Amino acid sequence: MTILVTYDVDTVSPAGQKRLRNVAKACENYGQRVQNSVFECEVTESQFVLLKATLTDIIDLQLDSIRFYRLGKNPKIHTIIIGKKTSYDVDGVLLI
Repeated sequence: MTILVTYDVDTVSPAGQKRLRNVAKACENYGQRVQNSVFECEVTESQFVLLKATLTDIIDLQLDSIRFYRLGKNPKIHTIIIGKKTSYDVDGVLLI
């Protein structure tokens, strides 16, 4: 399934800045960054559960927030991009 992960981490303290980096690193393990605090991830249901648990352990539940959006079976139908394209097509051809 394709999910969109968005987050807002309070970074006024050094601990908050560290949480922000850790959230981004965790998300990079599951998908690609499409904007500063937004990742598109292609995950199985079990990977989704693991990602949610990992991020819950990282953030401060009183200061930070994370949102998950399920994009459905064909996210291309539901995604409109205006302006600079900042990601790659994970289903496209990969040339090495």
